[in-house]
Amino acid sequence: MTESDPRAVGPYRLLYRLGEGGMGRVYLGRSRGGRTVALKVVHDTLAGDPGFRTRFAREVRAAQSLRGAGTVPVLDADPNADVPWLATAYVPGPALSEAVTGHGPLPAPALWRLLSGLAHALEGVHGAGLVHRDVKPSNVLLSPSGPLLIDFGIARSADETALTGTGLVVGSPGFMSPEQAEGRRIGPAADVFSLGAVLAFAATGRGPFGGGSVAELLYRLVHHEPDLAGVEGPFGELVRRCLAKRPEDRPTVAGLAAAADTDAHRAEAGTWLPAPVIAAIAQKAEELLNAEAEDGPEPGAGGLPERGTVRAARLSGEPVRAAR
Repeated sequence: MTESDPRAVGPYRLLYRLGEGGMGRVYLGRSRGGRTVALKVVHDTLAGDPGFRTRFAREVRAAQSLRGAGTVPVLDADPNADVPWLATAYVPGPALSEAVTGHGPLPAPALWRLLSGLAHALEGVHGAGLVHRDVKPSNVLLSPSGPLLIDFGIARSADETALTGTGLVVGSPGFMSPEQAEGRRIGPAADVFSLGAVLAFAATGRGPFGGGSVAELLYRLVHHEPDLAGVEGPFGELVRRCLAKRPEDRPTVAGLAAAADTDAHRAEAGTWLPAPVIAAIAQKAEELLNAEAEDGPEPGAGGLPERGTVRAARLSGEPVRAAR
């Protein structure tokens, strides 16, 4: 935390900064009742943009509609605050990007478990009529129970047109679909392409379309075949099908989940991650305990969790109810 960081947002005290992205900063927060959350606070420069507020409110609605396996629930939000924010459950695990960069590509059993967990998560997203639009390694958290898909900041209903007009390119270069790179209308198959790119990264430690400028990456996405050297066997074949240029040539997430959930690929619960990643999760859990110990219980709270507390945050005229 620096002097420029707030010490409280809404009903939450902030303990330390977890990260920062294009939309805002993410903090570890603590409710009055002792619940620990990951709290996203948007950048001041975006807070005054009505178009951004519309998109942020949409993010909250999208995330609130999801309750399936493999996603992280939104607990609280205030899109109409002077500086909009939202709070999700805190997962003390590294992002896939962090784990692979720090400890190397995942072994085969972990890759199949990653595919299964993300395919089931996207089944829930698509079943709710949404397209995530930003499936990438930094939006996948690794927990002992399985991978978790986060950050629906640019998700929107699959049957809606672009909020800010045609030709809009939204997503992360290197992991978006060709149709997304060209600013065309997209559907669930775009998330399948992104999933394939994420799986290739997890297996090799590099993106399947290399590095370079945004323009170079977008060109390769549309015109070049992916580099899948080192992605072998049946898993590699599924990844290659996910990365088909034409959306209609890609498998469905249900088909991917079925392929990953066979007895031959199922890992025992709690043992799917390599030891160094398990150690990283334990370290994050220890940091959380230390932060809570330094923060201490709020006066009058007694350090005990609240029960049945319900807060309504107004969102485009509709209440968003969240229990803490």
